[in-house]
Amino acid sequence: MDGTSREVGLKGSVGLDRHGFRRLAAEHWNSSVPLLYEHAIRRAEGEIAAGGAFVALTGVHTGRTPRDKFIVADAGTESEVDWNAINQRVSPEVFESLRLRMLANFQGREAFVTDCFAGADPEYRLSVRFVSDSAWHSLFARNMFLRPSPAELKAFQPDFTIIHLPYFEATPALDKLNSEVFILVNFTDRLVLIGGTRYAGEIKKSVFGLLNFLLPPRDVLPMHGSVNIGPKGDSAVFFGLSGTGKTTLSADGTRTLVGDDEHGWSRKGLFNFEGGCYAKVIRLSPQAEPEIYATVGRFGTVLENVVLDPATREPNLDDDSLTENTRACYPIDFIPNVSLTGVAGHPANVIMLTADAFGVLPPIARLTPDQAAYHFLSGYTARVAGTERGIGNAPQATFSTCFGAPFMPRHPSVYAKLLGERIRKHKTACWLVNTGWSGGAYGVGQRMKIEHTRMLVRAALDGKLKDVATKRDPFFGLHVPQACPGVPAGVLNPRDTWSDKPAYDDTARELTKRFEKNFERFASHVSRDVASAGVHAA
Repeated sequence: MDGTSREVGLKGSVGLDRHGFRRLAAEHWNSSVPLLYEHAIRRAEGEIAAGGAFVALTGVHTGRTPRDKFIVADAGTESEVDWNAINQRVSPEVFESLRLRMLANFQGREAFVTDCFAGADPEYRLSVRFVSDSAWHSLFARNMFLRPSPAELKAFQPDFTIIHLPYFEATPALDKLNSEVFILVNFTDRLVLIGGTRYAGEIKKSVFGLLNFLLPPRDVLPMHGSVNIGPKGDSAVFFGLSGTGKTTLSADGTRTLVGDDEHGWSRKGLFNFEGGCYAKVIRLSPQAEPEIYATVGRFGTVLENVVLDPATREPNLDDDSLTENTRACYPIDFIPNVSLTGVAGHPANVIMLTADAFGVLPPIARLTPDQAAYHFLSGYTARVAGTERGIGNAPQATFSTCFGAPFMPRHPSVYAKLLGERIRKHKTACWLVNTGWSGGAYGVGQRMKIEHTRMLVRAALDGKLKDVATKRDPFFGLHVPQACPGVPAGVLNPRDTWSDKPAYDDTARELTKRFEKNFERFASHVSRDVASAGVHAA
């Protein structure tokens, strides 16, 4: 071969040779959805479901592997990154070795190139180039991020490039990594390397991690949260980890969806990082979640690890034989009543979602600004099965700071400071909403009814809880509204839902100890008021 490749599609002004690619079998530039379907089927990468969605299986990796994420330690990151068990160091030499081996592995293969934007506000937008040997992963990237116009594609200059080889594995002993899977980020060279896993969520979260590092110095708070807008133009932010209901609750037919997962809060207001959604679909209900359910049957949606009927090819959303973490990735405009601008004003409300596996937190509580800072840093929830490899089937209580610890390269206090400043400046009301268990802990109680949670959230956003009397929770110090239209009063106070009251007291007391122990690491980074407003061992 002479080093040239067959090129198809709308190519940008910067070619793949700039990134070191040589002797490719073909270059597929910014392919349309039908073309990517054709390539994926030709290459036996998946199947087409009844209704038109593309279905792909990811093998052994059906969730993220945080222990395999590394950041290159160099002069630009050494003092800026909060190095810990999640933000792990890798040397420039190991990164370069893997980069060269990936480029060598690419030779003779087809390359699918997707140029896209991350950030709806042009002032803070990141131009990202995604290069993969997998057509369906390119379809995922096309759905997930903001799609440039033809004119923008012709002039496209990537700020960061992701090189993706899902079947290429690291050699742990040689590369000094934890496994064959690797997600390596080099901020100096503006490169991301992903290999050894077909799980597409690693692509999405790699870009989120880039923005979480780059935006705070520009006075922008990156947030792991959804945003929607009410009929009066009032916006709301929903913080929450996977499985807490962030996507479901923000896709409300009475409000306009801005985005379902990742946003920035700048001096101008809110803006979406993405152009698509990545929703969990296990046991999805057409009654409770009609907007998301409808996307499962659409051409262009990517279904990940969803089991099909072998004869009819109908998706079985109740089948968890492959994983609990079944997913649908679709362009955001598949959801009705969506904002096409991806921007909104400063939020009137911030809702922090948790899925309390112990069943002792109230379904909703009003937070003071100091309590909001405390719970933002704590990020308590239950890790839902399937979201990450190695969790198992039972949810596990965890504290994920900023409701997104795996994606935050900087110290949590950086993000908490930005949030506190904005809440106070814009007089934003803050709420803690528990979508977890009621009437007992996991295994005894039941998951909160989605209908009740929707009623509570709508009441908070519509101002109907503003003047409602509250009761202070004796264990957690939370201010719990004592009435809400459409919600039984007996649901609002968690102790009342337990038949075994002493068991509730013991369980709540134990959780307060966990809160207090977890917050010890932040004590020196917060004001005395924030520390006092927190949860203390009962």
